[in-house]
Formats: sequence, C-alpha cells, structure tokens
Amino acid sequence: MTDHPASQDAQILVRTHVQTLVHRLFRALDAHDRPAGRLRGLVTEDVRMRTPVGAAEGAEAVERLSQEAVGRFVRTQHLASGLLVDVRGDRADASWNAHMTHVHPDESLFTVGGRFDAEVRRTPDGWRFSRLAVRPVWTQGRPPEIGRPPEIGRPPEVGRSPEIGRSPEIGRSPEIGRSPAG
Repeated sequence: MTDHPASQDAQILVRTHVQTLVHRLFRALDAHDRPAGRLRGLVTEDVRMRTPVGAAEGAEAVERLSQEAVGRFVRTQHLASGLLVDVRGDRADASWNAHMTHVHPDESLFTVGGRFDAEVRRTPDGWRFSRLAVRPVWTQGRPPEIGRPPEIGRPPEVGRSPEIGRSPEIGRSPEIGRSPAG
C-alpha cells in the first residue's frame, strides 16, 4: 500500500526544510563574522547537543559550546552529504555524513570525517534542531588544545592536550571548527 500523494508531498517538503537547516548550521559554524546568536534561529530553546568537546542543554549553552569548539581555528569548512530524514508528524530524525576541515593558525589542517545525528521539531517559527550529536569516525592531523577559547583577534595557542585522544564512546575525539571574527 502506498502513501497518499499529499502525504508524500508533505514529507518531501519537510525533508527540504531539514536539508536547508543542516546547510544553515554548517554555514553558521563556518561564518567569518561569527555574529552572536547565529545558531539561535536554528535550534529550539530546549535543544541538547553532544560533541567530542562537551555537551550542552539550552539554546544559549549550545551557542557557547559551538563558539568555543570552532573558535580554536582560523578557518573551517563543514560539508554535509548523505542526508537521511525520517518524518514523524511534527518531529523528524535526521542523520548525515560530515567532512570537517579545520585550519590552525600555522595553516596546518585538522580534518574530521564523521556523522551528525539530530532530532528536528516543528515550531511556530519553522523547523528547528532539538537534539544534535556529532560522532567522529576518523581524524587526520593535530587536534586543537582543549582549554580556554582564544580571545578574538589573538591567534589561539595550539598543541595536543591530554584531554584530546581517546574517548570510550567514539574513539578519537576531534572538534568541530569555524572561521575567525572578520
């Protein structure tokens, strides 16, 4: 038995909204100007996020965690592929592959291949992420140092930190990145 065509059209529309949300997330992470609150229009107020850098709950905390994680690099590029979306009424589960390239101040690269898993929820303002998780599969290059995020306008100190390396859940623990303030 097949779904009603109107139902199929609705699911295609939701998948298109989720795809746009994924690309907006990656563009926000890679933005050169890093405007404060840029992720706020992409997430629910009660969003939960888990990354190799840490976990956060709530829109403000997720914004801070993202800023800290990607602020360690002078430039980044996040690419998404293989997006899968399962629509469940006003919610959807999404997952996609990610290729994340991070540039250290000395121009060396830290590259991560991984997967994002997310829950997306329909809100009065449109579809928003309510849960995000980053799962690295492989890394290449020197991961950034974990610690205080760099000050704007000052290159971050780099080096291997004892906190980076092995995670019992996912193996190597890389970070996600983005571009410096412009």
